[in-house]
Amino acid sequence: MVPRYSRPDMTAIWSAEARYRIWFEIEAHATDALADLGVVPKEAAAALWRWWETNPAIDVDAIDAIEAVTKHDVIAFLTWVAGQVGEHSGEDWARFMHQGMTSSDVLDTCLAVQLRDAADLLIADIDALLAVLSARAREHKLTPTIGRSHGIHAEPVTFGLKLAQAYAEFARNRRRLVAARDDIATCAISGAVGTFANIDPRVEAHVADKLGLAVEPVSTQIIPRDRHAMFFATLGVIASSIERLAVEIRHLQRTEVLEAEEYFAPGQKGSSAMPHKRNPVLTENLTGLARMVRGYVTPALENVALWHERDISHSSVERYIGPDATITLDFALARLTGVVDKLLVYPERMAKNLNKMGGLVHSQRVLLALTQAGVSREDAYRLVQRNAMKVWASDGQLSLLDLLKADPEVTAALSPAEIEENFDLDHHLRYVDTIFARVFGD
Repeated sequence: MVPRYSRPDMTAIWSAEARYRIWFEIEAHATDALADLGVVPKEAAAALWRWWETNPAIDVDAIDAIEAVTKHDVIAFLTWVAGQVGEHSGEDWARFMHQGMTSSDVLDTCLAVQLRDAADLLIADIDALLAVLSARAREHKLTPTIGRSHGIHAEPVTFGLKLAQAYAEFARNRRRLVAARDDIATCAISGAVGTFANIDPRVEAHVADKLGLAVEPVSTQIIPRDRHAMFFATLGVIASSIERLAVEIRHLQRTEVLEAEEYFAPGQKGSSAMPHKRNPVLTENLTGLARMVRGYVTPALENVALWHERDISHSSVERYIGPDATITLDFALARLTGVVDKLLVYPERMAKNLNKMGGLVHSQRVLLALTQAGVSREDAYRLVQRNAMKVWASDGQLSLLDLLKADPEVTAALSPAEIEENFDLDHHLRYVDTIFARVFGD
């Protein structure tokens, strides 16, 4: 976790104190269930909660000191809690904690809570981004601009359509994340090798209910890591969508294009050497952050294939990727939302670029009109292309419309008026409303 790319709400989920508080709730709820089943004294569970209700500070340093001796984090935590509860109640009620449980019951269930809560924040982030994309797409619904394929002028689109596409993509990502969130939110309190030999399945059901989790149908002492792999893969897809929009903005901000650019604040500096620079630093940053989030996907996939019922080769990986992937993606989504919200859009420059190449963007319509007039497609393509290449070579100084009107082979099939009809910009925008209705439902 890098503080520069972190936000407090997401970071808090992964703090040591937050982790230990979840551990306690797992242990205390399990003890409640064990007490109801008559396995441990009811006073044991009550003593745990009485101590907890005093709102104790979690002494992370003290737990770390115990772990330095035990070399086991869960044992260190249980040892510290036992001392605290004993001091508070005067009796060693904490000895009844963890009855029939194994460390993975605590660790995996805690991780499920953390990933679920992280997903909730990320879903809220996507909602904020969707709201901004919707507003800006509607603002520029009919703002004409050039569509590009292979980076080359193709045919007209609108800037609103570009943003509508991004909206639709992030709406899909939201659905994916909701599914991944539901899939990861499972509880396992099944004991060693997951057989419930020393703990009743009703304890697991009780803990799951209290924590708002589903019961893991079959654990092997650990929750199967295909769930985690899908979760982090979903984060990777979202990161790729962030980069896709970021790269689009970066291209549009290039000096020779300059159809849109990141907001440049008063007093902001673009270069230590060149005072004129206005660089797309935020979207470049987003490209880098997206690479990092995707980088966590492969380790998550490799965690699926563990030895037999369990090993801990996944553990060190998840201590990295759980916090880092969610914290980084949370920051990236918020940054992208700000970029889109404040994006400077230049319709005049879009129109200038659209008209830059002497009407070449209308070549397909002329091609189709010629075929409709009885010219073979091969000949129609040849006639339009030979005139289009003259315009291309002139860097747009010549007009495709003028050249076509002067070409006897073209005018043999189409009148000048019929040729002109195929240079109408509105023709390309006639289904914008249809696309918006598909995307936004209005």
